[in-house]
Amino acid sequence: MLFRLTVPVIALCLSVCGSHAEEPAWPQFRGPGARGVAPGDRVPLHWSASENVEWKTDLPGRGWSSPIVWGDSVFLTTVINQGVSEEPKKGLYFGGDRPDPPESVHQWIVCCLDLNSGTIRWQKQVHEGRPESSIHLKNSFASETAVTDGTFVYVCFGNLGLYCFDFDGRLIWERPIEPRKTRLGWGTAASPVLHDGRLYYVYDNEEASWLMALDAATGNEIWRVDRDEKSNWATPYVWQNGLRTEIVTPGTGKVRSYDLDGHLLWEFGGMSSITIATPYEYDGLLYVTSGYVGDRRRRPIFAIRPGASGDITLGDEETSNEWIQWCQKLAGPYNPSTIIYDDRLVVLYDFGFLASFDPHDGSPITPKKRIPRGRAFTASPWAGGGHIFCLNEDGVTFVLNSSDELEILHTNSLAEDDMAMATPAIVGDRLLIRTAPRLYCIREGAGVRREVSSN
Repeated sequence: MLFRLTVPVIALCLSVCGSHAEEPAWPQFRGPGARGVAPGDRVPLHWSASENVEWKTDLPGRGWSSPIVWGDSVFLTTVINQGVSEEPKKGLYFGGDRPDPPESVHQWIVCCLDLNSGTIRWQKQVHEGRPESSIHLKNSFASETAVTDGTFVYVCFGNLGLYCFDFDGRLIWERPIEPRKTRLGWGTAASPVLHDGRLYYVYDNEEASWLMALDAATGNEIWRVDRDEKSNWATPYVWQNGLRTEIVTPGTGKVRSYDLDGHLLWEFGGMSSITIATPYEYDGLLYVTSGYVGDRRRRPIFAIRPGASGDITLGDEETSNEWIQWCQKLAGPYNPSTIIYDDRLVVLYDFGFLASFDPHDGSPITPKKRIPRGRAFTASPWAGGGHIFCLNEDGVTFVLNSSDELEILHTNSLAEDDMAMATPAIVGDRLLIRTAPRLYCIREGAGVRREVSSN
């Protein structure tokens, strides 16, 4: 049996009509539309490890999945190593490959916290044992971000399985994922996405890549298509445009789009040799990027028009065609996704540079400029309230004005041990920042700080 259903389907139907009817706050990686833009204008501007901290909660284990939120529930994943974990170094470097799986026993955990207090409501273990695959020193066994529809939360641990829980922590169904080799043993990171009662998950690896659609209520497989791809780490995007709904999957070989039945609609090549960033839509165009720092000739940003079919790859000297509105071939970031805010496409580069472009024609607005003492960036930027925020691996957030100058207004620093690689979540006037040891809830004018232990 390929999956296990743990709660009767009739119970699911009753639960759908239950008490979780709130509007979604931050239900997936990078929030509504996967764009990283706060719905309101009350985004916190100033904080430290103690200033404007409503609460902070120690987290067990290690994980780089982002927090997601619905109502007053916060969800994230982590993996506890019962042995000793090697401490990751910050920044980009060679030598982080760890091709052999750890020999110690690990525990794969799903956590739900209370948004108002930071208390851990429940903590569920989905597996215990020795990992069957390896990860890069800077990766984790819990790097995939969960997704929720307000009734259930869907969790992925790459090379292990997909799991569905209700908001009370009951396991509804689970489906194992057969472990596969990834490039240089770096592990997995692409998150699942939801649309219209289906859960979509792409698994690009070195052996047998595929895209799969599941019935979100039961975990039953609806379809699966093989992909001629090797390892990628980009979360797919469900693009609802004026012509149709399609599933866009960035890839090092080719970017591909599928219809809701898994049939290929269009594809194009020309990406960087490592693909990580998540696509998104803005003002009718789809934005796809790939920018491995070691590639000198291909680090592109593409803007795609809806309605394409077949192979739409650009020629060597082309920067546009019938379906690609524009392409900047050397502008893409490596780890962070880009962001569009106040009609500017802002690029945050891993080594601490910024640039911006016109999202409609790709023309430069802000020339590439260095963030002073910015160092290493992995988390994607976020925006709101007329500001853009860039969080580096040292736990320092650079607050920029949203203008052509991208002026740095001030910086917010966390504690010395707060290595930060997860992209934050924004919920009303709260900001949730996950660091290596803890989760912060930042809120302007926060009163007495509550510190919650995971023990």
